[in-house]
Amino acid sequence: MRSDFFRQPPVVRVAARKEHPLDAGTWPRTIPAVDQLLRDGLQLAPGVTFLVGENGSGKSTMVEALAVAYGLSPEGGTAHGQHSTRTSESPLSDAITLQRGVGAGRWGFFLRAETMHGWYTYVERTGGNPRYPDPRFHEMSHGESFLAVLGSRFDSPGFYCLDEPEAALSFSSTLSLMRTLDDLARSGGQVLCATHSPVLAALPGATILEVGPWGLRRARWEDLELVEHWRSYLAHPARYLRHLLDG
Repeated sequence: MRSDFFRQPPVVRVAARKEHPLDAGTWPRTIPAVDQLLRDGLQLAPGVTFLVGENGSGKSTMVEALAVAYGLSPEGGTAHGQHSTRTSESPLSDAITLQRGVGAGRWGFFLRAETMHGWYTYVERTGGNPRYPDPRFHEMSHGESFLAVLGSRFDSPGFYCLDEPEAALSFSSTLSLMRTLDDLARSGGQVLCATHSPVLAALPGATILEVGPWGLRRARWEDLELVEHWRSYLAHPARYLRHLLDG
């Protein structure tokens, strides 16, 4: 047996669960990318995978579903912190099954920008990280707290799901996040990240899946619609703003 068989990533493949089907025409299967995921499955690459697409394309829905199917809290955090404020997750997590990697660890973390303040409160109430004290996340800026989470929780091989983490980060902080993700990949960790950031998606060695009306497709960074739009805007912002603001 090949030695690399025992160096599989935490999640090898995502497939539809036969006993919990999502019928055609029901949400979220009405999203082309979700329909493709359930129809064809998805081989998840080792290292870092970015889902890139417009709002409503399904990238956050898929990241959430994989995180929950892995056992992570739907509102962010680890498998040990099942805190909840208001149930809003889609039924997709019940409709998929994950093929786990042989020999891979079970650690994971779901960083979800829109619910992280609820997780900070949960950490304060329960005592947080047993290995060493957590900082007072609520006393930090939004971006500072995100960087503190990266330093305290993204520190070992595992499965890490991130939903638009750049929302809280400056340009320089986004570069710090890229260093963290690269370190995780080099140590055997696996990352699935939904993003709108052309900076973050440029991480060398990452797999990029572009999400849209076509479903899911592999893409090169330089061919992304996201990158094309940002390049055009930064080169000639007046062209965009003239049509947007005139009249």
